[in-house]
Amino acid sequence: MASVQTREAERRRSDRFAIEREVRYRALNKRGGEEAGEGKTLNMSSSGVLFTSGQTLRPGRRIELAISWPAQLNNKCALRLVARGRIVRFENGVAAMEIQQYEFRTQSAPGSASAVGFTKMALA
Repeated sequence: MASVQTREAERRRSDRFAIEREVRYRALNKRGGEEAGEGKTLNMSSSGVLFTSGQTLRPGRRIELAISWPAQLNNKCALRLVARGRIVRFENGVAAMEIQQYEFRTQSAPGSASAVGFTKMALA
């Protein structure tokens, strides 16, 4: 058993960090249908996210995650990490997503009249 875990850890391209954050997701479906849900991250790395899901997410499915980020921009503005990728594994309500693209976005203040959702953050 230990040798299986060692081999699995060696396959990973980057370190995983146990981070529990709220996550919203939506499955990207070219046929017009869309699935969405909420969950919590269990761990993250620069190449993937492990998170809970109340819906079954089939491996190979493309998905977009919006994760509340613990740090703020200039100690004032809330951030979200928005990542797109594909589901590589799903078991017992836990999904593993391979990150293929990501960006940080600012989050409008709750109750703001101009709150439309996310604004892309310009990365200098």
